[in-house]
Amino acid sequence: MRHAVTLVGIGDDGCAGLSSRATNAVACAQVLVGGERHLAFFPQFAGERIVVKSGLGAVLDRIASLANEQTVCVLASGDPLFFGLGALVMARVGAEHVDVIPHPSSVQLAFARVGIKWDDATCISVHGKSAQGLVTRLKRAHKVAVLTDPDNSPAQLATRMLEYGEPDWDAWVCENLAGPDERVRKFALRDLALATDVAPLNVLVLVRNNVAWRVPPAIPFLHEDAFSKRMPKKGLITKREVRLLSLAALNIREDTILWDIGAGSGSVAIEAAMLAPLGRVFAVEIDPEGVEICRENVRTHGVDNVQVVAGRAPEALADLETPDAVFVGGSKGSMEEIITVALQRLKPGGRLVVNAITLDNVAECYQALRARAIVPEVMLLNLARGEPLAHYLRYEALNPIHIFAATKPPMRGEA
Repeated sequence: MRHAVTLVGIGDDGCAGLSSRATNAVACAQVLVGGERHLAFFPQFAGERIVVKSGLGAVLDRIASLANEQTVCVLASGDPLFFGLGALVMARVGAEHVDVIPHPSSVQLAFARVGIKWDDATCISVHGKSAQGLVTRLKRAHKVAVLTDPDNSPAQLATRMLEYGEPDWDAWVCENLAGPDERVRKFALRDLALATDVAPLNVLVLVRNNVAWRVPPAIPFLHEDAFSKRMPKKGLITKREVRLLSLAALNIREDTILWDIGAGSGSVAIEAAMLAPLGRVFAVEIDPEGVEICRENVRTHGVDNVQVVAGRAPEALADLETPDAVFVGGSKGSMEEIITVALQRLKPGGRLVVNAITLDNVAECYQALRARAIVPEVMLLNLARGEPLAHYLRYEALNPIHIFAATKPPMRGEA
């Protein structure tokens, strides 16, 4: 069967690393597509050349148009279907019209050079992306390959890991793999943070060096004493039992975008971020002292997918990313306005959870939801903890709290 497009994986060794099948695909092509570095390996090619730079959409359209009548070969680094161009080409042309001839990926080559098996490794790409959330994702991993770029260099990533309390890693920087100037070096993380001579083309391999490390629990369930907090306003931090039920009610997934309004010390935002390592959490707090304490707790607990937003809700919500879930832990007298904005901005099917302590907030929250024809789930939590008293154990009651939970209705016309 003849395919309209052939995707050929290629390494830094160029033609020398290609199989006879891959070499033949290039030789038979009428159109050759690739980065400048890839095309330079074939100076003898006499057909049309298309350089992949910015404006990828136009390149994909051109490939699809030419493939109707000509044989097109697309060059891509390593395995084209591993963080590569392949998926985009297939989506534009149709998978049934594309043949793939992979080359060993840069990650395969990196682990081979280091001499470590990689079937249990986590692969993360920050190439052309933000590094936000990298450290949160590392928390549940013990062996990682990171695809970097000049804006997210190994030195910058090492600095980020140290800033968020992840120092216990050995690091290998694998540069220009399979090329004539290939280099593989092992670093302690603190030394890597100071490195200035790393080539732009590299893979960062990270392996934990703490033998006592274990995968953290899926639900952190951290005691409130694990967080710095305003003193003597200890009651302003959400108790862990309340936090557990509130987080469950938010229906958090690994890629959830969440607003924590009235974040206080940031305990809900931090645990939500751990449950959503591919998502983002915006912790909104108006009190200047609370803002700084929240930032301190974010760094202490190593969750770099939390963004602390200093400001008063609902005004501070205007420029935030559209949320999948909204948690309201404090309203500063603006409960009705906050609920209005939250329900406007939430994605259809998104979750709104409100913790209300005072009768005023309870009434205002309930009335605001019922005015919008939403019947919330309501829980009144009365909790007592065991506390030592001399040689005995007694119960100490915590403040009762209402937990309101509601799902934003689908848009009209949706099922």
